Amino acid sequence: MTLFSARSTFSLLTSRNYTSATLLHFLQLSTTHRSLQLTKQSHSLILSLALTQNSFFATKLVTAYALCGHLTQSQLVFNSVQYENVYLYNSLISGYVKNNAYDEALDLFRDMCYSNVSPDDFTLATIAKMCGDVKDLNLGRLIHGKSLKIGFNGDVVVANSLMSMYNRCGKFSETKNLFDEMPQRNTGSWNVLISGYANSGDCSLEMRLWEIVKCMQIDGVKLDGFTVSSLLTLCGVNYDIADKWDYGRELHCYIVRNELDIGLDSEFHLACCLIDMYSKSNNLDVGRRVFDQMKRRNVYAWTAMINGYVQNGAVEEALVLFCEMQERDRIEPNKVSLLSVLPACISLVGLTGGKQIHGFAIRKYLNHDVSLCNALIDMYSKCGSLDSARRVFEDSSFHKDAISWSSMISGYGLHGKGEEAVLLYDKMLLLGGKPDMITIVGVLSACGKSGLINEGLNIYDSVINVYGIKPTTEICACVVDLLGRAGKLDRAFDFIKTMPVEPSPSIWGALVSASVLHGNSKMQDLAYRFLIQLEPENPSNYISISNVYASSKRWDVAAEVRATMKDRGLRKAPGCSWISINDRTHCFYVADKAHPRSKSIYEMLDNLVLMMKGAGYSLEKLDIII
Repeated sequence: MTLFSARSTFSLLTSRNYTSATLLHFLQLSTTHRSLQLTKQSHSLILSLALTQNSFFATKLVTAYALCGHLTQSQLVFNSVQYENVYLYNSLISGYVKNNAYDEALDLFRDMCYSNVSPDDFTLATIAKMCGDVKDLNLGRLIHGKSLKIGFNGDVVVANSLMSMYNRCGKFSETKNLFDEMPQRNTGSWNVLISGYANSGDCSLEMRLWEIVKCMQIDGVKLDGFTVSSLLTLCGVNYDIADKWDYGRELHCYIVRNELDIGLDSEFHLACCLIDMYSKSNNLDVGRRVFDQMKRRNVYAWTAMINGYVQNGAVEEALVLFCEMQERDRIEPNKVSLLSVLPACISLVGLTGGKQIHGFAIRKYLNHDVSLCNALIDMYSKCGSLDSARRVFEDSSFHKDAISWSSMISGYGLHGKGEEAVLLYDKMLLLGGKPDMITIVGVLSACGKSGLINEGLNIYDSVINVYGIKPTTEICACVVDLLGRAGKLDRAFDFIKTMPVEPSPSIWGALVSASVLHGNSKMQDLAYRFLIQLEPENPSNYISISNVYASSKRWDVAAEVRATMKDRGLRKAPGCSWISINDRTHCFYVADKAHPRSKSIYEMLDNLVLMMKGAGYSLEKLDIII
C-alpha cells in the first residue's frame, strides 16, 4: 500500500468500524514511510479510543515519532504511560540513539536502571553501540560489567555490540578476548572480529586475518556480503601485492559462486568494493566490467568507477563517466562524486571545469562541506587562481580544519608568496592550531621558493623543539631545498650528513636541483651518484647524469652511463604535455608527429625559434629538444 492510499483509507476508517489489527497496520505504515502526518492521525485515533495506556500502541507511537525526528513527541507519549515496561524504554532509548541524542539516551538508561524495569539484551546492545559511536571506553566497560552482572554475558547480540564498541575505541585485544569467551557465535560475531583485524592498521594482524576467514568457514559459518566487503578493502593495497591480488580474485569468485548479486540495492556496497579493489590493483578493465555488469547503479557505484579512473591517471575517462552519470542515468553527483572528479579538473580541463563544479556545489548547498572546500582551495591554487582559493578559504560558512590551513599555505607557496604563507602559518598557531607534517612541508616549501632562509630554519627549529615533531624525509628534503636554492650547497650537504633520518631520493633530488640551479657540477655529480645507489632502476637518474657529463664535454663518461642504461634494459618514458582547445584535449610527446597538424605545429615552432634567436635569447636546451 502506498502512502497516498494509506492516508485515504485512514480517513475512511475514522467514520467506520475497525479492529486493533487495522490500527496497528497503519502505525506500521507510519513507521515504514516515516510519515509524520500519518503518525499524528494514528495518535489522535488512539487518544479518541482511550488506548493511551496500552503499552504496545504507545511503543509503536514512540518509535514512529522518533523515526520522524520528533523526539519531544516521543517523550510526551512515553511520559503519558503510567506503567512503563522494558519495550517502551527500549523504543525511546533507540530513538534517542538514532537521532544522535546520546546524553538523553544515557539519562533515560540511568532512570531505567534505578526503576523496577531491568534492561534486556536490546537495551544493553543499543547502549553499547552508543558507547562505540561516541568512543566512550569507560562507559562501554561499565555496560560490559552490567551485562555480566545481570546474566547477559552469553547473549550473542550483546557480545557483538560490545565487541564493536571495543573496536571503535581502539581496543582490539579486548575484542579478541571477548570473541574467544563467547559460547556461541553467529555471522555477525565473525564480521566484527574481521572488521577489527581489517581496521587495526597493523600489517601483521591483517595478514593473520586470512587465517581467521578460514577458521570461520571451518566453523560452518558462511561469508555474507558484509564479510566480503570488509575483506575487499584489504585487497589491492601496495604491500604484498601478489598475495592480495589473489585474495581479491578469490573473493570475486566467491561472490559469483554464491550468487551475491552485486546489482541489488543491498549489495551496491559490495560492487563498489570490487571496483575499488580492482582500481587499486591497476586493473581498471576488470573493474569496468564489474561496473558494466551491474543491473542498476546508484551514485556510489558511479563515483567508485570515476574515482578508479582518477587514481589510475585516466582523467579523460573519468570526466566522460561523470557526464554520462548525469546524462544517461539522470543521477545527480553527491559530495564524494565532486571530490573524486576535482583532481581530473586540475589535470585536464583546468580552471573552467573546476569553476563549474564549484557552481554545482553552490546550487546544491554542498559548498559548506569542509572536505569539498579543501579540495576547491587545492584546485584553484593549482589552476592558477590564488584569489579564488583565498575567497573559499576566507568563507566563514565552513569550519576550517588542519587540511584547510595546509592547502592555503601550500597554495601561497606554489605561487611564490612565501611571506603570505608564513603569516598564515603564524595565524594558525595563534588561533590554537597545531602543525602537522603536511602543514610544515607546505610552509617550508614556500619559504624555499621565496628565499626566506631564516624564517624557514626558525620554523624547522620550532616544530622540532617546541612541538616535538620528529623530522621526516619530506621535511628534511624541504630544508635541503631551502638551503640549496639560496646557494648554500655546502651547508645543505652538511645538513644531510647530520639529519636524524636516512637520506631518501627526494633529499638527494633536492640537492641535485640546487646544484643545477647554481652550476655546481661537483656537488651535482656527487648527488647523482647517491641517487643512482638508492634508485638503480630509475631511468631518469641515468638520463640526468648523462646530460651533466655531456654538458661538460665528458663524452666518454656520458656514453658509459648510456651503455649502463642499455645493459639494464632501462628506458625513460617520453614526456607528455597537453592543451585543451574548444572542449578537446590535444596531447603531445617529445618528438611526436602523430598529431594531424604536426607539420604546421613544427613550422610555427621553427619560426618562433628563429624569432627568439634574433632577439638574442640563448636556445641551447631548446635546440636539443627540437
